[in-house]
Amino acid sequence: MHRDALLTQDELDFIQTMQHNPQLNMRDATSSLLVNGGSQIRDLLTRLAANEQVTIQANFENQQMTFPLHLVEDEFHALHLRLGVPSIYEDGPMVRPWRLVLEEPVALENANGQPGTMWVHEVSFKGILLEVRNKTKPPKHFSLWFSPSGYERIALRGTFERETENGFFAYQLSQSDKDETERLRQFILQQHRLTHPALHL
Repeated sequence: MHRDALLTQDELDFIQTMQHNPQLNMRDATSSLLVNGGSQIRDLLTRLAANEQVTIQANFENQQMTFPLHLVEDEFHALHLRLGVPSIYEDGPMVRPWRLVLEEPVALENANGQPGTMWVHEVSFKGILLEVRNKTKPPKHFSLWFSPSGYERIALRGTFERETENGFFAYQLSQSDKDETERLRQFILQQHRLTHPALHL
């Protein structure tokens, strides 16, 4: 390298590695949407997305993904359609949200990060299956934090639904914060990618 070079060889190698990393900007790559159906279709989708909830649904094997379409404005005040994080469902006797079964249970935490007696075994964007340890009674409602390893923690609010045959407790999630809901959906999508890599090529 020349003495007056702006970057060292290590810095150049790092930048090139980042540019060729398939994980880089994955959210942006999967959220962009180009509509090539002519101005009438584009205008119709834009009007619908501005006034109603519009989704795109994809079916594969025994699962379906429903992507919300959002209308966003760029820095030049042009409107674009953007795909949101999908809701993932699985078919069966009844369609239900896809549930991530955790390899190891994760304790729900309080606001200070202290683990409690409720341990997550399965999670979807609508519900959670918990084990309650230390023989404590499951609460009717909870507002705690889910901190899976390697991810930013996610605030969860749950309402008790039922006890399962194997002694776990099913709770319905009712997220009041849109950002928390989006983070939970993003976490589940990332885990779905790992579980079903062929679907996310």
